[in-house]
Amino acid sequence: MGNLIDVILPVFLVIGFGYAAAWKGLFSEIAIDGLMRFAIKFAIPCLLFLAISTIDLADDFNIPLLASFYIGAFSAYGLGYLGARYFFARTIEDSISIGFCSLFSNTVLLGLPIVERAFGPDSLSGAYAIVSVHALVIYGFGVTMMEIARARSTGNRRRLVSNISRAMSTNPLLIGILLGFVVNLGKIRLPDALLAAIGTMSTAALPAALFALGGVLLRYRPEGDKNTIAWVTTVSLIAHPAITYSLGKWVFMLDQAQFRAAVLTAAMAPGINAYLFATMYGAARRVAASTVLIATTLSILSIWVWLALLA
Repeated sequence: MGNLIDVILPVFLVIGFGYAAAWKGLFSEIAIDGLMRFAIKFAIPCLLFLAISTIDLADDFNIPLLASFYIGAFSAYGLGYLGARYFFARTIEDSISIGFCSLFSNTVLLGLPIVERAFGPDSLSGAYAIVSVHALVIYGFGVTMMEIARARSTGNRRRLVSNISRAMSTNPLLIGILLGFVVNLGKIRLPDALLAAIGTMSTAALPAALFALGGVLLRYRPEGDKNTIAWVTTVSLIAHPAITYSLGKWVFMLDQAQFRAAVLTAAMAPGINAYLFATMYGAARRVAASTVLIATTLSILSIWVWLALLA
């Protein structure tokens, strides 16, 4: 138990430092937003670029690994959408946003540091393989579903493709990932000075993002929609990793490193991007904001349980 706490606690302590700094007024909302913007738009894209550009695609880009994670993810979306639409009588747009919140695990800010602390740097290849297509697959699906729903409600389908393309092409995480694939597949040799600069940026990514996440969570106090929030939290922290666990263990029979990476990444709480997605479309913002806060807090316990099972 002590070892598991040592794995989880440092990550959440950094989040707690950010929360406390914002709560006490030591770090203003503007500063928190600036730090999060730095992490999301610059440092994390550098981290993902560096990881994807050097990953061994033949060995690490494993289809059964990705299938275990993403079948679980889209099953979570289905549970979130159907629950919102038919149990809680939400609109189609709200239901899509709630489904997106159910499927969007915080693979980068929580997943990568916890996988590394739990199983060592060598275990990250599977997590990076999942992360490498996460923004493309998840954002692509969410944006497409929402734009289709909006086009149906407004009757304007002419700009559907351009709206989807614009939303995807301006995502900095996706840009960093795609550039990483270009360098990897093209076997491009970058100057050492450039690689050193990117490496320096990448080392700041996770600490800055975790600290900023703590400050951001201070704003999202739970307000109403308790049943919906409880449903999404349950789907995210239990259903998604449980489905991934079952598939990885008994269907695809992943090796130990891949199995651990898939399940532990699936066990992460919804990321802040779930709230950003809800804000972008003005759908179920309160549910998304409160779920990010509550699920992140409860994930301290749920991640401990999943780590115990994986150990």
